[in-house]
Amino acid sequence: LMPDEYSMAELITGTANLIMPFACMGITTGIFRFAAERNSNRGEVFSSAMVLLGSGLGAVTLIGLPLCLFGGFRTQAILILVYVLLADVQAVCAQYVRAIDRTRLYAVQGILNTLLTVACNVIFLAVFQMGVTGYVLAVVVGNLLTTVFLVISARLWRVFRLSLVRRETVKELLLFSLPMVPTTVCWLITDLSDRYFVSAICGGVTNGIYSAAYKIPTIVNLLSSIFMMAWQFSAVTQAADEEECKRFYSKVFRGFLSLIFAGTAFLLVCSRFLTTLLLNSAYREAYRFMPTLLCAAAVESVVSFLATVYLVRKKTVHSFLTAIAGTLANLLLNAILIPIPHVGALGAALATLASYLLVWGLRTWDVPRLLRFRQYLPRQILNFLLLFSLAAVMTFMECGRLLLSLILALIILAVNVADLLHSFAGILKRRRVL
Repeated sequence: LMPDEYSMAELITGTANLIMPFACMGITTGIFRFAAERNSNRGEVFSSAMVLLGSGLGAVTLIGLPLCLFGGFRTQAILILVYVLLADVQAVCAQYVRAIDRTRLYAVQGILNTLLTVACNVIFLAVFQMGVTGYVLAVVVGNLLTTVFLVISARLWRVFRLSLVRRETVKELLLFSLPMVPTTVCWLITDLSDRYFVSAICGGVTNGIYSAAYKIPTIVNLLSSIFMMAWQFSAVTQAADEEECKRFYSKVFRGFLSLIFAGTAFLLVCSRFLTTLLLNSAYREAYRFMPTLLCAAAVESVVSFLATVYLVRKKTVHSFLTAIAGTLANLLLNAILIPIPHVGALGAALATLASYLLVWGLRTWDVPRLLRFRQYLPRQILNFLLLFSLAAVMTFMECGRLLLSLILALIILAVNVADLLHSFAGILKRRRVL
């Protein structure tokens, strides 16, 4: 896809992702939180969640049908609606499988989804030349086939029973899940508002380049999300003893920080090389935005870890209040920075970083009131300062850039290497015991 086509494709999928939390009413988080509890009636939780999901998807379909039939953007509306329906069903089934500790099946479905999406992209884009429509349909088909695989592999038709739907369970799910809707929407707006602003102020081509710059920072989000999937399950199932919970959080958080900071530093040093390797010449300018977005991804990962305290304590309103502060800051900074001459799309990246830093500060202050574990603040601040310095070197320097970036990366590694080695040693020791 050329930059202007890629810009449109990203706006379609981004808009669909924005609608998805409303359509599923936040059930993707709720079903995991309740089904993962050891004493839960999982059939009751799954059946109640699927009824809520069906209601939400039905409402979105009724609202979207007029746009699909009569609107001026019928093709885009149809793609968005189909994307939302299949992505939400796939997400709820996958989260239930994760909650019941079918870890291998959850991993396999994720790999399968990726392979199917890649294969469909090759077929729809390279063979049939379907452009933006093919790009979106590749994700849709991947979700559809993965959902079929999950239903058959986990025999989910045996779990779902209308007779198991309980009003009390539905109420509990809604009370927990509904605050997650605005929280999720806030994060999506934080990500998407950049692209809407850049597209409106700088044009579709610049927005396509800026969207492409997100692809390398997604590696940090991927590392974080893999860790968080396992961590959330452990945090929920081992949260009974307060003192043990504090020690557990402190130990895991320290290892998590070392992984995120060292991994981000490595990607920062390689950012220009990765831009050349992975993007064609039309997207080469993406290197200007990538370092700042990498820093934002690192801060976002730390913020996501802190949010698990809200998940465990079932205080999802706290998650929403801190997230909305970041979203409002992001919108304001986008409006101020992007129109500045010679700043443009870089202002969007800076606005994203600043908004995540605000949420990090709020959650760092708020979380100890719910669970007082060690947050290693001096080490966090030192790592952030080093990462930001490294990002500035990679963005603005030409002469001496390689030498200075390597020095800063080695300092970051030195700060975190002891915790990294300790974490890996613990993993190896545990595997030998098992």
